[in-house]
Amino acid sequence: MMSRRTERVNDAIQVELGDLIKRRVKDPRLCELTSITQVITSADLRHARVFISVMGDDEQKAETLKCLKSASGYLRRELSQRFTMRYTPELIFEADDSIEKGVHLLDVIQNLAIDPEIPDEEQS
Repeated sequence: MMSRRTERVNDAIQVELGDLIKRRVKDPRLCELTSITQVITSADLRHARVFISVMGDDEQKAETLKCLKSASGYLRRELSQRFTMRYTPELIFEADDSIEKGVHLLDVIQNLAIDPEIPDEEQS
């Protein structure tokens, strides 16, 4: 179970990283449709797993992940200036495809059509 403080830290890191990635990271490998879906910090707040979602093909996802991993030192330093914490967590970026799975599931549901050959009584 996560403490309330840890939840607040996770949320704050997610917001600040989203802002930093959008406004400060100037790398051509970074896909514009990148979002942070979740941040999970360790109990001692020394490590943070950052889950990112990239709307693009597999190559764009891989390049964006490489970009963020190479920028992790810079992002960590920027976070340390924005927060008053004893330790600024080490950032570990991981891909999260839950948004894509959700979009795909919605497409499947929308594409399901009731067979017009079946009478209404049989559809129930």
